[in-house]
Amino acid sequence: MADFERFIEEHKDEIDALQFFYAQPYSQRLSFGDIKELAAAIKAPPRAWTPERLWRAYEMLDRDKVRGASGKRLLTDIVSLVRFATHRDEELVPFGDQVRARFEGWLAQQGNSGRAFTAEQRQWLEMMRDHIATSLEMTVDDLDFAPFAGEGGRGRAALVFGDDLSPILEELNGVLAA
Repeated sequence: MADFERFIEEHKDEIDALQFFYAQPYSQRLSFGDIKELAAAIKAPPRAWTPERLWRAYEMLDRDKVRGASGKRLLTDIVSLVRFATHRDEELVPFGDQVRARFEGWLAQQGNSGRAFTAEQRQWLEMMRDHIATSLEMTVDDLDFAPFAGEGGRGRAALVFGDDLSPILEELNGVLAA
């Protein structure tokens, strides 16, 4: 895994996704396109690394610091791999698990501040959470696609959240994809 860590260090000024991890404080939001670019760079010869292979290698080297069994990894798990390889996270945890934990914390904070969500709003929030877990971000345009379109899409989301829709999307992006 020293090779992966060395690759990150050597290419931190060339690959947008890596520049994000080294910016203090983060000056921009990491996009799915950035992660796809990084995935292509680490998969290119001679390395041929994939999230699955890297996860498995870390699991073999440091099993007590790796959560989530190796197997099918999401592309967004590259975020977790880079954070772990750059020693920003003490444990290697699937990105989706991190998003779900942050979401539960965010919901608790909302409840503690007196903000309550209806059952329908909660359903939409959970779909947004899951979208962020797989795509790193959630935009209003994403509401035109599955699974949101099947629930009424952008129009229904606007009715469910009213003027709060855009602020909620911005807040979820900031909190969940942090």
